Amino acid sequence: MQFYDIFNGDADGICALQQLRLEEPRASVLVTGAKREIALVERVEPGSGDELTVLDLSFETNARAVLHALERGARCRYFDHHHAGNVPQHPNLRTFIDTAPDICTSLLVDRYLSGRQRIWAVVAAFGDNLVKSAHRSAEPLRLEPSELERLRELGECINYNAYGETVEDLHYHPADLFETLSHYDDPREFIEGEPIFDVLKDAYEDDLSRARGLEPEMQNAKCAVFILPDTAWSRRVSGLFSNQLAQEHPARAHAVLVKKQDGYSVSVRAAVEKPQGADELCLKFATGGGRKAAAGINRLAETELPRFVAEFRRTFV
Repeated sequence: MQFYDIFNGDADGICALQQLRLEEPRASVLVTGAKREIALVERVEPGSGDELTVLDLSFETNARAVLHALERGARCRYFDHHHAGNVPQHPNLRTFIDTAPDICTSLLVDRYLSGRQRIWAVVAAFGDNLVKSAHRSAEPLRLEPSELERLRELGECINYNAYGETVEDLHYHPADLFETLSHYDDPREFIEGEPIFDVLKDAYEDDLSRARGLEPEMQNAKCAVFILPDTAWSRRVSGLFSNQLAQEHPARAHAVLVKKQDGYSVSVRAAVEKPQGADELCLKFATGGGRKAAAGINRLAETELPRFVAEFRRTFV
């Protein structure tokens, strides 16, 4: 029997797996990548009796590969909070999918584990910009404000590390980052014991300062659009920059586009005060997807930019 752990390379995917493996230690094949690499189930060829654990990846994007694995006799547990499409019924498939705007995959795993590794779910919720959910989940842990702040920084740094066109844009491969994290039962010990945290924090702050120097392409009271240049730092910081803008302007929706050779990649954040509509907007475009509060488009053609801006403004009036 072979175990496969297939997970998004961001804070939510990594911390979801960390919770499960602290409770269910076992050797597995790790399958992950940069944040926008979400069609990951197709990268494995499981056999009869093998088990797949899939975390923080759109079921709709991976549905065909999941069905293929089930047909080969594999079993699959699927945890996610993105738009799922039609989820089939199968005796070897267990799904834990919730698309509520205040939920992330790590919080679904926290629910599954009855809170036994909750501190990692708090890290993930901060990384996914679910600040209220993070604080609410942390209440039973009775953490000091300074500890919560450090967990927030860790979540943001892990999330920052996942953004890029490919893993070559990243500071650490997400599989390597998970392997390092996996040696720590408590994220506070990781923060104090690993130089990785300081490396990511310094790099994140440097990249963010560059983004903050840019003027918006369009903004009003309800929404704003920023376009970042075709550089590695832009690709790394785009998601975190979007989250920062959302927290600083909670009544405003934001779109952060990164220029590419063939168009743009797009990160969309609905207004924090009204966290809905981001997924519906992005699903209007061929490579779009996500969740109600935060979504994205992997490849937006240059010719579609005017249409995107018009749909963005229409969605968040």
